[in-house]
Amino acid sequence: MSSCGNPAVEEQPLMPRRSKFGKSKDCVRCRLKPGDIVIRHAVYCKECFTPMVDMKFRKALEPSVNARAGTSKRPKLKASGNLCLGFSGGLGSSILLDMVHNTYFSNRPPLDDSGKPRGGSNHPRNASVWPSCIVCYVEVCGAFPGMQDRTEDIRSVVERYPSFDFVPLRIEDAFDESWWTKVSGSNSTPQVGLELSKEGLITDGLHVASKVTGLTPVEATRLYLSSLPTQTAISSALQNLTRVLILHTAHSGGSSHLLFGSSLTSLSISLLSAISQGGGYAIREELQEEWAPVAASGSKPSNMLRVIRPLRDVTAKECAVYSWWNNVSVIGRDKQRRAILGIAALTKNFVVGLEKDYPSTVSTIARTCEKLEPKDAPSGQCRLCKRPMQFAIQEWKGRISIRSYSDDKLAADLAHIPLPCRSNLDTNTPSQVPPLLALTDFLCYSCHTTLTSRSSRGVKQSAPGVSSIMPLPIWVGDRGLHRDGLMGGGARRKIPEQEMLDTVANFLIDNQDDEE
Repeated sequence: MSSCGNPAVEEQPLMPRRSKFGKSKDCVRCRLKPGDIVIRHAVYCKECFTPMVDMKFRKALEPSVNARAGTSKRPKLKASGNLCLGFSGGLGSSILLDMVHNTYFSNRPPLDDSGKPRGGSNHPRNASVWPSCIVCYVEVCGAFPGMQDRTEDIRSVVERYPSFDFVPLRIEDAFDESWWTKVSGSNSTPQVGLELSKEGLITDGLHVASKVTGLTPVEATRLYLSSLPTQTAISSALQNLTRVLILHTAHSGGSSHLLFGSSLTSLSISLLSAISQGGGYAIREELQEEWAPVAASGSKPSNMLRVIRPLRDVTAKECAVYSWWNNVSVIGRDKQRRAILGIAALTKNFVVGLEKDYPSTVSTIARTCEKLEPKDAPSGQCRLCKRPMQFAIQEWKGRISIRSYSDDKLAADLAHIPLPCRSNLDTNTPSQVPPLLALTDFLCYSCHTTLTSRSSRGVKQSAPGVSSIMPLPIWVGDRGLHRDGLMGGGARRKIPEQEMLDTVANFLIDNQDDEE
């Protein structure tokens, strides 16, 4: 072992190993008891650890509770609507469920001798922050055959908190017209299908429900996922479907706040994963956002839904210790769903492995992403994921992408590509005339990449006699597509030159008349 001492004076001088904690082994809060856990080189005892986590939770949540920020330093908390919790059964969402109940719903107002609240039930001090709270859980067993339904297990956990109402959802509800009618009030939303074989997602590849009828919501969900090109696209599609289902359910139920149980570790993983999949434009919405469905006129409604992650300052290690010391029941996520390979799984392995040696990794990632913001204002809302959409996405993608290998210099590079992968490359020269109107104009860059990304294993070929049309979620075919001209009798198309001449023939002056 290396030595830093003087061998002439010291017999066995050794270099002291760096301590995992600070100068003292005592708790940094009370400074009386010995520490029980080390969090980023800081020592906490068991009695001080739980209040510290509760303080982080309230500090991240309470500044966003009131609809308007007042001048008081400690304003009274009063939300403008109900509360919705997104629950997955995992560690973060289980702790969020317990914290919200113990902090805002378990405290009962003081009672007088008659058993009634002091000052009356309408007294301001007896009013709760949120009138009611619903817990939404999205079951994904319908997406994959052989997966176990865990709805009843989740229900048993939520029923332990009497102040919460359980709202079960299923991943196939994204293709169910009856669910969409209930949450949006729209009765005439067609099921839209899309041919992925047409790169660019032009309007000709968009089909109405007549081409995809006869499919149940479960069959449509499985066909949608099986048509995606990569495992990363499948994982991203499941996350988007789950998120949009909960967003619409919370908004239709009159909720003003939607809380997710993403810890600092899982939030950092999702931020890096989103950026690597082309979602950097909406990276601020991964941290916190105000969301509302776009109205028919294009203007946003007044009842905005605030999406908050109150555990964004609590690491996964702190969540695990909190659940152990406070006896929080954690069911855990389905292992089959977590086993899906892709960029998200690789990012998780990278961040978790790096955090073991560098505890400030996840905090640095989150703090850096908080400073990012887009240069331009969004041009609208993506039809698929309901996130802000970048302006002129097609022009930007055309400048940064190689669309074909027709160039001789680029074609020479095909020699190093394996033979099974060459069939996945487009060697034809693309048309110089862009489509007049494409579905790509209404998708964000991340969703467009999800639908058209190419796997190294080649393009999926449809079986003979099987339709290559992929059904899209029910909200994609909302009335906005009719207004934008992608569907219906008012669809815009490129008019041939001869048809234009025939239309204006009666208004043209003949050359012979001019000569006379």
